[in-house]
Amino acid sequence: MANLQIQKPKVVVIGAGSLFFGRQSIWQMVHSEYLNKGTLALVDTDEERLNKMVTLAKMVAAENNVELTIEGSTDRKDVLPGADFVVLSFADDTVKYRGMDCAVSEKYGIRMCSGDTIGPGGIFRAMRELPVIMDCARDIERLCPDAWVINYINPSTVHGMALSRYAPKLKSFALCDGHHMPGKKINYAWRAGIIADPSEYTADIDSRFDLRIAGVNHFTWMLQATYDGVDVMPRIAASLKKAAETETAGGDTGAKAKDNDAISYQLYDIYGYVPTCTPHTKEYLRFWQGLGRTPDEIAPLSIWETEARYIRHEAMWEQVDDFIAGRLPIETYMDTFGPDHATDIIENMVGGLGKPFYINTYNQGAVPNMNDGAFLELLCEVSMDGVKPFPVGDMPRGLRGLQELVLDTHELTAQAVVESSRELLRRAMLTDPLVNSIADADLIIEELLELERDVIPKTWYAPVSSH
Repeated sequence: MANLQIQKPKVVVIGAGSLFFGRQSIWQMVHSEYLNKGTLALVDTDEERLNKMVTLAKMVAAENNVELTIEGSTDRKDVLPGADFVVLSFADDTVKYRGMDCAVSEKYGIRMCSGDTIGPGGIFRAMRELPVIMDCARDIERLCPDAWVINYINPSTVHGMALSRYAPKLKSFALCDGHHMPGKKINYAWRAGIIADPSEYTADIDSRFDLRIAGVNHFTWMLQATYDGVDVMPRIAASLKKAAETETAGGDTGAKAKDNDAISYQLYDIYGYVPTCTPHTKEYLRFWQGLGRTPDEIAPLSIWETEARYIRHEAMWEQVDDFIAGRLPIETYMDTFGPDHATDIIENMVGGLGKPFYINTYNQGAVPNMNDGAFLELLCEVSMDGVKPFPVGDMPRGLRGLQELVLDTHELTAQAVVESSRELLRRAMLTDPLVNSIADADLIIEELLELERDVIPKTWYAPVSSH
């Protein structure tokens, strides 16, 4: 039953030029009967890109005869009043700076295939994005304090922790799209041989398939997978092993896609549990850093491919331009895209639909042998009343220790950025599981601070006073 208090929800997207989210958010806001009578307010500091997304959204809404109001501004303060939801999805020239992070790290023997969550890349992405997130939080506290704030910017755990701890009056949680339901569960049902095709997945099968996943964002593990009470995790692992025999890098995300099935099976063989976000998880571990022999023909991690990403983003903007210019029929837009994790959850909250979603939030007892305050990615009940994780069970030894190390790194990073503390920044870098040398860590910090001076707050460059 629809939530009677929000008949016309207002959703503000800060970072509308984020092509991985902006286009899907338009689709969902137009498609959903719970959202398409409300307002979609798009914010981006790049006026040209903002105008394109506003034009596109208006065209899609008009083509589909919905009442959705479209707003746009380069200043978030213009559109925040009255917001029910604020989605943070911005990144300042992320391809360029992630490229810098990965290149400098590689020079010091740290290989990152993504560079946006762990390692120097994760720490320095937080250095760039978190100060802006906290500025947004202060504006939200003043202009729409009752809005739900959804962080959709990596490193998701760092930013989610920071919002929860340093803007506690706001209702917030953090997201990543890797465990979008029900797709994640359907994929593992297929791997387990429960279904032969995604179209066979039904509510009855869903109720009989008990899948439990937990861990820090991008470092999550399947802790249980049973069907009618029978353990099917070995079947899932066997499917990964078989797939690894013919595995290719695939797609246009080379570094993140390479060797994932082989690495997934190798980690299952070591720990007895299946990693569920291997494109990122492999970056959290030292095994494929090239520091020793790499077993089973798995090469050291490939490095984030900056130029290929520029080409990919350019193609996405060309698609937007083609829709606006009529080279692509606007009536095909709704067949081109589909639901997005953030707006899917907003629809669920507004409509009171009762669907479960993976959310980055406090543990709250879901994993009993980890602190209640551990910030984990967990399957949750999500409503206008809040986020409540479902029980998972204990985190196995070995994996638990790795989780705690990552959590400490993330928490130190959040604190260092919020306090502009060089001491804590260095401590975070030297807690990070990929960093092996004190001297190298110091050099990485100094080089990246200098290279990224134009986007990192000036407080990091103030002279250090002597005591």
